[in-house]
Amino acid sequence: MKKRCRIIFMFFATVVLFACATAAKFDSKDIDLSITPQRAVAESVKLQDVRMLWGGVIISSVNLKDATQFEILAYPLTSEQRPDTDKSPVGRFLALHDGYLEISDYAQGRLITVSGRLQDKHSGHIGESEYIYPVLKINQLHLWNKRSHSDEPQFHFGLGVMF
Repeated sequence: MKKRCRIIFMFFATVVLFACATAAKFDSKDIDLSITPQRAVAESVKLQDVRMLWGGVIISSVNLKDATQFEILAYPLTSEQRPDTDKSPVGRFLALHDGYLEISDYAQGRLITVSGRLQDKHSGHIGESEYIYPVLKINQLHLWNKRSHSDEPQFHFGLGVMF
């Protein structure tokens, strides 16, 4: 009986742990995750219309006539596909979403992950310097919640004394 209770407890503990795990937001099985925005510019002809999965920090967002455009400073993605801003950036890119999005929701500094097809490249400026951006046509996006201290893993160790 004791053994059976232990097995049942272990089963439910395992189920609870798996339920707490964060699932990936995008299907990335047919995406080469090693392709960075910098590489996409260098190999733009070869990579045109190839599906990409990139994420980063929104630098700017603007509503155009028929689309919303984001300028994003790209970072490597974590296993959850969240931009890892603790690592070095891997370039910038422009992302186009068909239709209108409320740009106050997609404000500067927010983290975003996008999936889409590489369309072309666009010449622009960062300050006084010319910059060539790869342009991604978005088919799926995820705007990450602002991270608070409560999102960080919490570990506590204590000793209890009872009188």
